[in-house]
Amino acid sequence: MKYGARRVKEISAPSFSDLFAAKEAYTARTGNSVIDFSIGSSNIPPCDAVKQAIANACLDDDNYQYSLSPRADLLEAVQEWYASRYGVSLEAEEIFPLKGSQEALSHIPMALCDPGDLVLLPDPCYPIYRTAPSLAGADVYYMPMKRENDYLIDFDAIPQDVAKRARMMVVSYPNNPTGAVANDAFYEKLVDFATRNDIIVVHDNAYSELIFDGEPGKSFLAYPGAMEIGIELNSFSKAYSMGGARMAVMVGNKDLIEPYAKLLNTIDFQSFAPIHQGAIAALKQSGDFSRQVCAEYKRRAELLIDEFGKAGWAIDPVKSTMFVWAPIPDRYVDSSEFLNVLLEQTGVLVNAGTSFGKEGERFVRFALVRSDEEVKEAARRIAESGLFR
Repeated sequence: MKYGARRVKEISAPSFSDLFAAKEAYTARTGNSVIDFSIGSSNIPPCDAVKQAIANACLDDDNYQYSLSPRADLLEAVQEWYASRYGVSLEAEEIFPLKGSQEALSHIPMALCDPGDLVLLPDPCYPIYRTAPSLAGADVYYMPMKRENDYLIDFDAIPQDVAKRARMMVVSYPNNPTGAVANDAFYEKLVDFATRNDIIVVHDNAYSELIFDGEPGKSFLAYPGAMEIGIELNSFSKAYSMGGARMAVMVGNKDLIEPYAKLLNTIDFQSFAPIHQGAIAALKQSGDFSRQVCAEYKRRAELLIDEFGKAGWAIDPVKSTMFVWAPIPDRYVDSSEFLNVLLEQTGVLVNAGTSFGKEGERFVRFALVRSDEEVKEAARRIAESGLFR
């Protein structure tokens, strides 16, 4: 008997379990510890107000019933936050709570695309961007993000026949994995391109609070015409350190949210009510706490780049997010090969850029989740290895 549907067998996205297996094998073979920069799971705890709100709500027996619809107090908090933080006015039906952005990214193509529809994706990109359209039977066209173009999508390079056929596109700035930040001119061009070609825009805005210099991140929906063509995902995982609590919101065009909500309400219920209470507390405390988180990731990025520079690994300054996008030496075939060499010779584990697409072949990604001492130890090991001599 054959087990597993073809759609699952054909999933080609890399698995973090593979990195874990490599880490375990290295430790078993050498007896040495691994300094793991591979997974972007924040080690900064949420603020006390968030933890207290969740804890208090967990003691309320009523919260153990099924949650059949979004809580009014959460919708109001999101409305107030989007108005004050981004200058974007939202109606209640233009908001849908999520169990994290990955839930939405996994199901959006199923809700908005038919088999054979074309989805435009950035390259490199977060792996679920690629997997979800495939599961929905949609086709994919990749939009390269080049270092020489500051990792901004070049809409003029997209063939006209591709643009006219496209049903949907996914865009994400501040960007994981590159750390790139988009300016006003980019978003204005995005809205114009999508409007002219009748393309749905899904803007993954997980890192808007984690921009290191200049103006705070903006909402895609703040640009004229964006509400008519798109939706935005805003995550609580990074800036509010609620990754394990799984909380995000989808906001934007209600006619795009409605089919998604219909699908999700068929599959499942709303998330655990105490998580929503934690989200409300996060939004009320968001300014001070998210600024502290941003400052900490900036400090960590600067430390890593400085220490690794001393070891001979030259890395461009980082503009945003909780990641560092680092080039690999020319002598290696690609970043997958380099990842294995780096682990074997130094015990430092990273995520290969090939995990994020073809344009990531010459890069690896560091998650800024290790202590200062571990960063300095990693730099010492790299210097001793001679990989960058």
